[in-house]
Amino acid sequence: MSCGACCAAFRVTFHRSELDSEGGLVPSGLADLETASLARLRGTDYANPRCRALVGKIGEEVHCGIYKERPSPCREFAPRSAIGVYDDACNRARARHGLPPLEL
Repeated sequence: MSCGACCAAFRVTFHRSELDSEGGLVPSGLADLETASLARLRGTDYANPRCRALVGKIGEEVHCGIYKERPSPCREFAPRSAIGVYDDACNRARARHGLPPLEL
């Protein structure tokens, strides 16, 4: 990956059943509980968010340190990007980091 902007632009909230401590896959050490049923990835709840699982420099070379274990919002974000179809949220994240928009 050369972008990673989405990993440093949005809050990532998911059901706590996705945590490994609850039988899921997401490492519990990378999440904080929000409510009795919701958790969020650490680092994504700040004015300048950046997921703690993101490794590398945005816009240059990055990867997800928990790609296989990432929560559902990460799996569901920009599902058509692999075929060259990008949504507005992707380009908003890119703009936040001074990256040019991708063709829609």
